Amino acid sequence: MKISRTGYGVLALATTSALLLAGCSSNGDGASSGGAITVGTTDVVTALDPAGSYDNGSFAVMTNVYPFLMNHVIGSSDVAPDIAESADFTSPTEYTVKLKPGLKFANGNDLTSSDVKFSFDRQVAIADPSGPSSLLENLESVDAVDDVTVVFNLKAGNDQTFPQVLSTPVAPIVDEDVFPADKLATDAEIVSGKAFAGQYTLEAFDKGNLASYKANPDYQGLWGAAKTEQVNVKYFATESNLSQGIETKAVDVAFRSISATDTEKFRSTDGLKVVDGPGGAIRYIVFNFDTQPFGARTAEADPAKALAVRQAAADMIDRSKIASQVYKDSFTPLFSQVAQGFTGATESFKELYGNGEGGPDSAAAKARLEAAGVAMPVQLQLQYNPDHYGDSSSEEYAQIKAQLEADGVFAVDLQSTEWGQYSADFPKDAYPAYQLGWFPDFSDADNFLTPFFIDGGFFNNHYNNPEVTELINQQRVTLDPAERTALIEQVQGLIANDVPTLPLLQGTQVAVTTDAIDGVVLDGSFKFRLGTITKK
Repeated sequence: MKISRTGYGVLALATTSALLLAGCSSNGDGASSGGAITVGTTDVVTALDPAGSYDNGSFAVMTNVYPFLMNHVIGSSDVAPDIAESADFTSPTEYTVKLKPGLKFANGNDLTSSDVKFSFDRQVAIADPSGPSSLLENLESVDAVDDVTVVFNLKAGNDQTFPQVLSTPVAPIVDEDVFPADKLATDAEIVSGKAFAGQYTLEAFDKGNLASYKANPDYQGLWGAAKTEQVNVKYFATESNLSQGIETKAVDVAFRSISATDTEKFRSTDGLKVVDGPGGAIRYIVFNFDTQPFGARTAEADPAKALAVRQAAADMIDRSKIASQVYKDSFTPLFSQVAQGFTGATESFKELYGNGEGGPDSAAAKARLEAAGVAMPVQLQLQYNPDHYGDSSSEEYAQIKAQLEADGVFAVDLQSTEWGQYSADFPKDAYPAYQLGWFPDFSDADNFLTPFFIDGGFFNNHYNNPEVTELINQQRVTLDPAERTALIEQVQGLIANDVPTLPLLQGTQVAVTTDAIDGVVLDGSFKFRLGTITKK
């Protein structure tokens, strides 16, 4: 979980990939005849244990090797039964799932309702700060009725999001004979235990370097047989190294992240193709309510002054400038924590802060701070991550520092930490203000609300507004679409006033492939499936 990555030269990349391609070309039933495929990524895997990670790099592994009760139909944002035979509300507070018969893990162990109950019970019991247990906010208990029947008992009835929750990072089904009930399993224990029942099994895993996948012939899920028998994922330290890897064809596919400049170059590069997918990815700053200036655990604790600091920061940000100068408009300005395109999304921050039209206004920030009795410049410690969200993060946060410091409003102490340490630090109050990004778990506005703003959210920033909590819980169980949309809009207005997070940018999904590759699907599920990819 806490391993930093080092760089690789182009020659080393080409050599490693050539060995992989030469040594892993066998095909299984239903697989294509083009040989092994190598995917390159800058993603960082925090942990293979679903209870110990809540990041895109880890979930990119999990989505391909673990079974789910519900999953996304390929090419769609809709969910349907995966290893489940059926899944329905049998009462407003009971969601009943029937498993397909004869399910097994790759190690030969039976996969039954007992494993399902175990998987969700341990998420709640472990509640790891780096894990996704916050997604189970509405889960009261799980009953294994018989070997193939599971009943999820919900705190609030008619939960409109629960079927989708069963397709998210909190929902991989794990083998109770391999995973401990009260602590995390190590990566080595998981791989050696062959605790997989997804479309692929993970044959080898060298964190930060290589993951080797083999098609699982016993997979009984929604996606069907994998189209390629062997897939290797190569982890790169930087966007530039990944760009070199795809440009030299040391890898067949490059996904997350390629810089905006290189993406545009590759659109006109012979032998390469750019695949675009729908947006949903967001970038934002989190404020820790305990340790930010005037936070609850500081020597000068003052809630009114702390609020003025957060609101003044919102006055100072020029999102359009960051989007155009840093990201070549591959990202667009974001004025709410709910991404545009999701039902109920507003632009509450645009109306409340800056010049009221999306631009910055240092005079408004100064007036706000003076009214609260806050001396300027405000000393702000701001942390960002240089490797997890792409090489452009350094340039992005240099701009944010300059914007906050305009006209002497803030004095920013800008620091960076690599993701292995960063992901462990931010839930533990290490940073008063810090960068994060988000890829939605499912296509609903709730996924930009529930994980973030109930009891401090997954980042544990100590924000707790009872009215926000009540409205989030209410919208989740509201059946009338118009009423639910109105509640989602109301929540965003309250959040914009409190500024527990400061939304910045919204982006799209992009992959680059060689001409020999087909089948890369980037859809509203925001999952990267290996099993659809083929090589000519």
